[in-house]
Amino acid sequence: MSSAFLVTHVGSLPRPQNVVDCLFAQDANLNHDPLLFKSTMTQAVDEVVALQVKAGIDVVSDGEMSKISYATYIRHRLTGFEIGVMPRATPRDLDDFPEFKERLAKLGATPKYNRPICKGPIAVNDLSGLYEDIDNLQQACQKHGVKRAFMNSASPGVVAVFQPNDYYKTQEDYISALALAMQVEYEAIVAAGLDLQIDAPDLAMGRHIRFRDVSEEEFLKNANLQVEALNLALKNIPAERIRMHLCWGNYEGPHHCDIPLERIISIVLKAKPSTLLFEGANPRHAHEWEVWEKLEKNGQLPADKILAPGVLDSTNNFIEHPRLIAQRLDTFAKIVGPDRVMAATDCGFGTFAGFGAVHPPIAYAKLASMHEGAKLARSMWGKN
Repeated sequence: MSSAFLVTHVGSLPRPQNVVDCLFAQDANLNHDPLLFKSTMTQAVDEVVALQVKAGIDVVSDGEMSKISYATYIRHRLTGFEIGVMPRATPRDLDDFPEFKERLAKLGATPKYNRPICKGPIAVNDLSGLYEDIDNLQQACQKHGVKRAFMNSASPGVVAVFQPNDYYKTQEDYISALALAMQVEYEAIVAAGLDLQIDAPDLAMGRHIRFRDVSEEEFLKNANLQVEALNLALKNIPAERIRMHLCWGNYEGPHHCDIPLERIISIVLKAKPSTLLFEGANPRHAHEWEVWEKLEKNGQLPADKILAPGVLDSTNNFIEHPRLIAQRLDTFAKIVGPDRVMAATDCGFGTFAGFGAVHPPIAYAKLASMHEGAKLARSMWGKN
């Protein structure tokens, strides 16, 4: 298979209701049945891999079936976190439209999960869930003939954004401890033969949530700190085995407070992962291919970076036309060449368990359309 326009996605996919029920039982430690949880996840991963294969996805994931969210799942694997009450920072853009924010809340379009707070020293505690995830994905890939798969893992920065620190004296100490602990998970995923995806919305979304009330200079200072910690945690892993997802938030909203890509791109490019997944269909960021073009023209885009723009919007139920997808891919191929472009989604379809704007069958129809669009893009470039 040509390496041009390989088809992937960001990671999370719609979870069946029995999976959601198990996740909330585990998170609340209420009627949690470990054996039922394990068998449910094994079956769900098998089914979700089969659905990805049917849709034509080249690089699949486990759909994050076992995770209640991409950032808070770590409390089940690391020490130091306790459930507590602390005010949640809402996206700054929604504050400008309070009636719309209230409408979203009434519709249930807000995630519901326990709030972990760092109350003690961070260390590896129980990685049995990680190894079960790896085993489930490996078995499903073997069964369905998948040659390449990835597994999501939270960046130290995004863990710090969502889990407030009430123990370490400084934010730097907190993130450093997280990096050291998460390093074990990162290396285990790659050692299992899977690509590692680092979820790092802290580098973009963090600006209008966790760092909404500070100066841009302060936010960028913290973003640099987060990338330095991430690179330290990734020091033993080849860059080509790592992908990183950049995100401004997978929620319906105005997004007019999103920090522009051009303001953070120099920090993003310091991160070790060779493949970068970012929003390209989102109407607030679809124009930012210009940023990548400018970098390439100025010789500032490292030659080892692979671009995986989102060519599907994961917040609406439109099925993008394959030709539109091909056009979006063609735009980036003209910048770095088709062999350095992958087709991806803006964000996940199941960022939080039980929460997702896209009807599950439509999500897979969108993925199938992405496959067709990538085929069309290959034909446009004379690639087989």
